[in-house]
Parts: sequence; structure tokens; C-alpha cells
Amino acid sequence: MAKKAPRRTAERILSTTLALFNRFGEPNVSTTLISSELSISPGNLYYHFPAKDELVTALFEQYQARLFPILAAGAHVSDVEEAWFFLHSLFELIWEYRFLYRDLGDLLSKNRRLEKDVKDILLLKTSACRALLQGLGHQGHLHMQTSSREMCATQMVVMLTWWLSFEFAKDPRHALEDDNAQQALLRGAQHVLSLLVPYLEDASQAHLLGLIQNYSDESEQHPHP
Repeated sequence: MAKKAPRRTAERILSTTLALFNRFGEPNVSTTLISSELSISPGNLYYHFPAKDELVTALFEQYQARLFPILAAGAHVSDVEEAWFFLHSLFELIWEYRFLYRDLGDLLSKNRRLEKDVKDILLLKTSACRALLQGLGHQGHLHMQTSSREMCATQMVVMLTWWLSFEFAKDPRHALEDDNAQQALLRGAQHVLSLLVPYLEDASQAHLLGLIQNYSDESEQHPHP
């Protein structure tokens, strides 16, 4: 039987590692556990990723590659429905790589690459949120002074970055399990966009509140499997 290509094996290692990191938290997952879950030898794992830190870095690079196109879309948001989908898309990606957010403090203290790149991502998130607010303002949906936009963009990023930590702190045993994904994402998007509500013109405000209610009702009727 032909051996799998090295890249195929590396992708399988990363996929399994991501699932374990998300479930148990990065500090609680050893390379021994990863190799056991994959039914491969530790030596095979080390051949592809000589250190656990390299697994973290590779997963972070995956996350970055998918994050950048989403953030770029912030400049093209022109109404509250597009803003809703923009925020929900961000939260979906954050959920998929949630170990980065749950264990952020620990990861930053150990990984110098993340120490630099996370700062850059926070700046990019802030720029994307600023562009979103500017776009809504240019289209007449949002009435907010420049100084307020800067504060609001920062507040949006804080919520985006630490929302899952808040969810985890409320219910450490269950909050970040897959069964709770949809509700956690909806709550996150709802609370970020609620920052805009006082500044939206009446029709856009009503539209946004309606979107939030409709998605909440739909989620309750069709919970995440």
C-alpha cells in the first residue's frame, strides 16, 4: 500500500490537533495525546512538527489566511444586513479556532511569533470595524462622530476578541462545546452590533433588531446538531 504524501499527513495532524486544542485547551494537550489520537508514533509526529509550538504556529497561520479576506470585506459593508453577516462570519472563524482565544494569554507568553502577529491582527480588526462604521455612515445608516467611531471600533474588537472567554468564564464545562456553537455566535454578533443601535437611523435600527430577533428565533427552533 502506497504511503500517504507528507503533506496529507501534516494536514491530518493539524486537523486532529485543532480539534483537541479546541476541546481541552492547548495547555492540556500533549504531543503524546496527539500522536495517540492519530494512531501514529511520536517520531512520525515530530518528523512533521518537531515541537508543539510549531503546531500552534501552523494552526495560527491557517487562521490568519482565512481571517484576512473576511476583514477586507469590512470596507464593503453598506447596510446593517451586510454588517450582521460580516460579524457572524468573523465569529464563525473565531469559533473554529477558539483555542487561540480561550488560551490567548498563555499562548502569548510562550510563543514569540504570536506575540507580534496578534498585535497586528488586533490593528487589522480595528481597521476593518472602522471601515464598516464609515461605510454605514456614508450610506446614511449611521450617525456617529469621528471620535465616537474610533471608540466604537475599539469596543467592537474587544468584544470580538474576548467574547468566547466571557462565555467560557460563565460556563467552563459546556460553553465551548460544539452543541453550544450557534447560540454563542449569535450572542456575540448581537452584542457587538448592539453597540451601533443608538447611532442607527430609525429604519436601519428596526432592521437590525429584526435580524437579531429572527436569527435568535431560528436558532432556538433549529439548534446546532
